[in-house]
Amino acid sequence: MNRTARLYALVEELRAAAPRPLTVAALAARFEVAARTVQRDLQALMESGAPLRVQPGRGGGWTIDPAMTLPPVRLTVEEAAALTAALAAADVRTPYAGAARTAAQKITAAMAGPAAAAARELAARIVAVPAPDDDAIRTAVEKALDGNTALRLSYTDAAGRESERVVEPAGLLTADGRWYLIAWCRTRRAGRGFRLDRITAAAPTGERASSHDLSALLRGSAAAAAMRPPALTPLAPQP
Repeated sequence: MNRTARLYALVEELRAAAPRPLTVAALAARFEVAARTVQRDLQALMESGAPLRVQPGRGGGWTIDPAMTLPPVRLTVEEAAALTAALAAADVRTPYAGAARTAAQKITAAMAGPAAAAARELAARIVAVPAPDDDAIRTAVEKALDGNTALRLSYTDAAGRESERVVEPAGLLTADGRWYLIAWCRTRRAGRGFRLDRITAAAPTGERASSHDLSALLRGSAAAAAMRPPALTPLAPQP
């Protein structure tokens, strides 16, 4: 068994036993390899984002959170290639880029067969020029959206005018390769779009934001015809 197949099998073995922990010795015997090899493999899985835990003491060992893992993912070669290419396109300025990378790593770890091999081969042939990163601003925007809290922005518009705003985030808009925060602006008392790369500072206020309908805020703007990407439609609440 090669290492890739063994990593996949280790996850499946831990999932099948969960929540009961398995010792390194038991796993080494199961896969007929040295305990050091299993220890190295488990560490690699943990570093890649697999939800592994070590329970110390008598009766302890390695375990996995079954609620945080995926069953075997059966993707076609084309689907695996698409996933890899989409990950490469999500540069550091893309909202939730960090979470997207760890999620893709988990999905790839759950793949097997030709699809997994295709994803790895394509990944080795994709390169990207690093983009400027402002992690503090991106993180503040993500947390405000996740927690439905107001955000204080320093913003520079297309004409170079600087302003300070307190906004209530409603969602994100992507258009022509740019990302915009769509929010209710308390300062202007109206819906506004803020291009993420023009936000020069973002800080949480700690205040709860009111609920705003994203479609209503877009109505009457240049993005009035915006629609949810088809890939996200199944994730929307069903009527």
